[in-house]
Amino acid sequence: METAFTPLQSLGGGVLIGLAAVLSMALLGRIMGATGVMAGFFSPTGLIDWSWRAALIAGMVSAPLVIFALTGSRPDIAVPVSSSALLIGGFIVGLGVTYGSGCTSGHGVCGMARFSPRSIVATQVFMVACFATVFIIRHVVGG
Repeated sequence: METAFTPLQSLGGGVLIGLAAVLSMALLGRIMGATGVMAGFFSPTGLIDWSWRAALIAGMVSAPLVIFALTGSRPDIAVPVSSSALLIGGFIVGLGVTYGSGCTSGHGVCGMARFSPRSIVATQVFMVACFATVFIIRHVVGG
């Protein structure tokens, strides 16, 4: 399995995620953890709370349309695994997010920037689990 290295796109994505995290904290006083945003979207505390969450989710979902409008071509999105692997992986990530009280954007971007000990440990656990998963899939299972 080949992994494409896209440094400029990765840098751009990282800058946008960081900017969104800073703006969320500065303007709303909220941590921009994607799973927390999504959970709050379905159980908002009021119209203002729902509105910013809806705008953020709409931005995430519509980004490929913006790329198409700017470049005239669809973003190349390749998923090199089966649908069943995606479902199983999504379920496992959902469990981790639930038991870890947050996701990689909440802990890894926002929590570590605030020097949260819980987020630093959670991010270390994420990374070790990722390294182990990639090693097992590529070198043990042979995917």
